Amino acid sequence: MKTKLLAIASAAALAVGAITGCSTTTTAPGGSDPIAKRQSIDASVDSALARLYAQDPSSRELIGKARGVLVFPSIVSAGLVVGGSYGQGALRVRGRTSEYYSTAAGSVGLLAGAESKAVFLLFMTDESLDKFRASKGWTVGADASVTLVNVGANASVDTKTAQQAIIGYVLTNGGLMANVSLEGTKITPLAI
Repeated sequence: MKTKLLAIASAAALAVGAITGCSTTTTAPGGSDPIAKRQSIDASVDSALARLYAQDPSSRELIGKARGVLVFPSIVSAGLVVGGSYGQGALRVRGRTSEYYSTAAGSVGLLAGAESKAVFLLFMTDESLDKFRASKGWTVGADASVTLVNVGANASVDTKTAQQAIIGYVLTNGGLMANVSLEGTKITPLAI
């Protein structure tokens, strides 16, 4: 039994390492056009923001107050017991893209299948944005806490949430998500 558990734990560690290891690449994939890649990410970010504004009109005001907004328009999660997620996105400061990032996370547990979600991280203070931008790799929960928007029937942000340094939204095809966790999500700069 101990050997079987050790084998499962080893397999999980290898899978998570493979998923998060491939996310630390800081160069564009071989043969791809960096300008086209940036344009593609920017178009996806615009589309994701439009979806968020349609789902929660008050998010536009909150994003307008943010010092920076990191948008991952499509984070794909997949797995069978051991899984992971990966996506690429852009940091917008004063409405303009300033840098590109990738995100990855691994998980072990009861899961099967695949899903896609958009993640929005709003840096509400200069200090939180500066700390994020100065990092070479940033992990939710270890480097900073992210307060996810508490989605109620009217999908509005409560007063306590609006006062946090970093606020997050998670949007799926079904709408805004509540009761999700981004803990352990690794974010790494992309050089494209």
